[in-house]
Amino acid sequence: MGRWSEERVISAAPDSSSLAAARKLAHPGPWSESGSNDVLVWGKCQGSGKTPYQVSVDVVAPAYRCSCPSRKFPCKHALALLLLWARGEAAEAGAEAAGFAQEWAAQRADRATAKEQRQSGQPADPEAQAKRLAARLALMDAGIADFSRWLTDVARTGLAAARQQPYSWWDGVAARLVDAQLPGLAEQVREMASEVNARADWADHLLVNVGRWWALTKAWSQRDSLAPGEFADLRAALGWATASSDVQGKESLPGPWLVLGAHRSDDGRLQQQRTWLRSPEGTVVVVLDFASQGQSLATPQLAGALLNTTVARYPGSAPQRAMFTSPVEPQGTAAGLGDGGTIATALLQESAAVAASPWRIRHPVLLGNVTVSPEDAGWILDGDGQALPLLDAPLDSLLALTGGHAVSMFGELEDGHFRPLTVVVNEKVVTP
Repeated sequence: MGRWSEERVISAAPDSSSLAAARKLAHPGPWSESGSNDVLVWGKCQGSGKTPYQVSVDVVAPAYRCSCPSRKFPCKHALALLLLWARGEAAEAGAEAAGFAQEWAAQRADRATAKEQRQSGQPADPEAQAKRLAARLALMDAGIADFSRWLTDVARTGLAAARQQPYSWWDGVAARLVDAQLPGLAEQVREMASEVNARADWADHLLVNVGRWWALTKAWSQRDSLAPGEFADLRAALGWATASSDVQGKESLPGPWLVLGAHRSDDGRLQQQRTWLRSPEGTVVVVLDFASQGQSLATPQLAGALLNTTVARYPGSAPQRAMFTSPVEPQGTAAGLGDGGTIATALLQESAAVAASPWRIRHPVLLGNVTVSPEDAGWILDGDGQALPLLDAPLDSLLALTGGHAVSMFGELEDGHFRPLTVVVNEKVVTP
């Protein structure tokens, strides 16, 4: 592959601000261990933290990887490295690729090979699979051990000391977790870096998560004794994804499936859509859709819709993630979502779910006879006098829809807060 021109690098920038930031880094000073071959360009860029960012670019695909927390692809570090390479000022040609770049390239090659085998119907090489699995487990073991030491330091120095740390301190931990193939855990640490300064209840929130992380490290060390569902939940929390090809075809649960509600989120790098469904027998599942920056998410299903389709469930404890295994055909809409429970019952259900899977952070609940209070950021109250604070709620819309009357409401319980997704008003299921 020939060297890129500066014009091509510029055209790869996601926006003008990323390019401007890249130009400031496009000089040899902050860079080390850079090199290139016919396929890869790599290097380390020293930021504000102790650990330099590891940058790898596949200039043939093209594809980009950087251990920085940026939500843009390519990020400013990848663009800066490419500018240096295009000018011939860094990334010496012919060098042996750095270990982090080789590992990334190998992972991409493995995924491509596996995809080709699935498409062609060729059986996978069991010996090669076993070697890759052993290598990944060894890497994850080392990452979990390092994370355990960090958690011990956090407990010894105190939560207040952790709150005073700069973002680079958290980001360095997250970067090491990414390198250890623990991306789900890394994302939780990066989110905490912002939340400890943004939340009024930061101390309680940090304490709960540090405890959850510590329990997770202990569970990983005893993974061989876990039941299949327990291990599946642990894998998901760590970010070890289950391929959809391993799920499709193993199960086909018929409908019609009732759409209870859906939620979309966007962290700048990845968009996510959660769609909660219930079968005629009462089984609740969640369908997850993802899209990276510049891509479109799947069309959302209408709340209250009845879908004639089949689904297969991923391994794990209930409520499980699921995927559609047949075309989705709408079959009209329901007049309601069923009988809702009390807040006390919902909290008991959440407690049971946490006992089964401590890594879950949100739980679907259907509440009945609740009213909306505008106090503070908003609350919901039930007929027994119990209350829950609202989360990510369009308070004005909720107040307008309910008009002060008691309604049924479906949503997600998360860290003691309720995120409303659908409301039943006058025998209609609506999204606030």
